[in-house]
Amino acid sequence: MSLSIDFDNSYARLPDRFYARLDPTPVQAPRLIRFNHDLAAELGITPGDADELAAVFAGNRLPEGAAPLAQAYAGHQFGGFSPQLGDGRATLLGEVLDRAGRRRDIHLKGSGPTPFSRMGDGRAWMGPVLREYVVSEAMHALGIPTSRALAAVATGEPVFREAGGLPGAILARVASSHIRVGTFQYFAARRDLDALRTLFEHTRARHFPDCATPQEVLEAAIERQAKLVAQWLSVGFIHGVMNTDNTALSGETIDYGPCAFMDTYHPVTVFSSIDAHGRYAYDNQARVIVWNMAQFATCLVPLNDDQDAAVEAYTRAVHAMPDRIEAHRRHLFGRKIGLAQATAEDAPLIDDLLQRMADNQCDFTNTFRALHRGDARDQFTDPTAFDAWESGWRARLAAEEDPQDRMARANPAFIPRNHRVEQMIEAAVAGDFAPFERLVTVLAHPHDDQPDADDLARPPAPSEIVERTFCGT
Repeated sequence: MSLSIDFDNSYARLPDRFYARLDPTPVQAPRLIRFNHDLAAELGITPGDADELAAVFAGNRLPEGAAPLAQAYAGHQFGGFSPQLGDGRATLLGEVLDRAGRRRDIHLKGSGPTPFSRMGDGRAWMGPVLREYVVSEAMHALGIPTSRALAAVATGEPVFREAGGLPGAILARVASSHIRVGTFQYFAARRDLDALRTLFEHTRARHFPDCATPQEVLEAAIERQAKLVAQWLSVGFIHGVMNTDNTALSGETIDYGPCAFMDTYHPVTVFSSIDAHGRYAYDNQARVIVWNMAQFATCLVPLNDDQDAAVEAYTRAVHAMPDRIEAHRRHLFGRKIGLAQATAEDAPLIDDLLQRMADNQCDFTNTFRALHRGDARDQFTDPTAFDAWESGWRARLAAEEDPQDRMARANPAFIPRNHRVEQMIEAAVAGDFAPFERLVTVLAHPHDDQPDADDLARPPAPSEIVERTFCGT
């Protein structure tokens, strides 16, 4: 049976200045690394054989109905505004309506140069492709909104980076859309009000159909982003490049570059090699997303007849965002310590635990996982630090029903630990994809006890610690 994708490409029907139409650049010898059959079924895709899948998702063969294009957008990168960025190494192959009637993008990352490449080669090497496959699918299994990995394909061509020639690869990823804060900034910077109105209406209809006005869309987008970042914090995730061009208005996590999950907990943890000043450190993410949504609000102001009133209303909405983030964070961390509905009075209990974890170099994931097992004190270099907190926690739990079950469901046993991801990449570059397959399989069930995979739950040995992660561009 041949590959069949039922495309319905709404973004390609927008005006030409929203994108550049072009086909992906063919590669020399595409070979399928992995295809996500479950996701394909969800999308209504009928898969073909491995060779056909490799050809299509490497960009060598366009399936019927595809309308490939590179999207235009701008963005603040580490606080500095770039008026033109765009898809410099990616192609939106097209859109489908999935089995639930939701519109989804199919996007090829590493598909070759585009008019937005800024002299780049438009390619990706295998390491970042496999990292994004593993981490995005792990995030999905954790219940966190995210782009998904549909396929990974080796290109058979080298990609040249600082380390020299590395094996090339392409990721086929799926998202509710790739409309970003930076997409709005692109047209706002050009004072292209017609395009801004068109983009707003397209985005409203696609992602906020219950909203009628720019203010309603802004408030709904703020709520999605507040919840998303709180979810990141609850699993120790650090995005690494929270630029406005990486902030998707769908409320999904996209663009997994130098992302990482913390091992040892500390609130100022940074992994990204390009984040020299910690702008996107773990504990800064809640502040940065507020700043990003302020940029989105600024883009919406010209859509209003009374712009002064809009500025006042939007300012109130953005200023209220930190409280929304904290409410979601408190709820999620409350569940992690067994509370069904954590209140403001519970915040000191949560924050005290986190401070003691930081002081005692506790593993973030394993400490929370150990709470319901009753051996969390073993995670502390000074176990008496846990004992001092435990008595107040036990007293608070006395009012809760089924706290053990709640903690088991809120605290994963398995995350994509940095050292395991790096070991997986090293093996794959050498031709061994077994560690990659194992990670994908285990991380699909992060809350299950999997005794055969206990090694994947262990923190890194000192020689295995990954201190820096990289974009791969």
